[in-house]
Amino acid sequence: MRKITRLVLVAALVAVVAAAALVGPRALTTRIGDDTTGSKRDSDQLIQKVASISAFGARPSKQTRRTAVSERELNAYLSYEAAPQLPVGVVDPSVAILGNGQLSGRAVVDLDEVRKSKNPTSLLDPTSYMTGRLPVTATGTLSTSQGTGHFNLQSATLGGIPIPKRVLQEIVSYYSRSPERPGGLSLGDSFQLPSRIREILVERGQATIVQ
Repeated sequence: MRKITRLVLVAALVAVVAAAALVGPRALTTRIGDDTTGSKRDSDQLIQKVASISAFGARPSKQTRRTAVSERELNAYLSYEAAPQLPVGVVDPSVAILGNGQLSGRAVVDLDEVRKSKNPTSLLDPTSYMTGRLPVTATGTLSTSQGTGHFNLQSATLGGIPIPKRVLQEIVSYYSRSPERPGGLSLGDSFQLPSRIREILVERGQATIVQ
């Protein structure tokens, strides 16, 4: 569950938070009560689906298995269950599954922590001016094949203002650090899909996991 959840959250951060990975503008402003946010029941349905995906992936099988995960279920999970797994300083994540491989995401991040973690190279370094808590959004395309995924960033904003990829990279690197990856995740890097997932088909409003 944790591996797949992390994949969802990273996609959300990288899309920034948003979809991506399993993972429209309409979902970038969703909140509890909106149609795409979902209910506790939707969240529970996703938990059951992930458990089933993990169980199927844990045993050898020649059969092909497809599981559809909706945008509503993902956002419900992010709203009701994901908070303890989010990095400190990241809140209110949401994802949008736009179709044709395209994902979008949103989260509010603490930029003071990102800024303090590095030494700006000059006054022209945009990270020197990143302060407070602001929404970060991003949109990109997820492509998967033979158990490997790749996210191609198309655009990103900080507080509604377009930002270059390197600024988003600073944010993603800081918030995705781990003992295994002290430098965090790198945008554009390929990654292995968990639980013998072969590919993820991104359609409008849902993603189909193929094992």
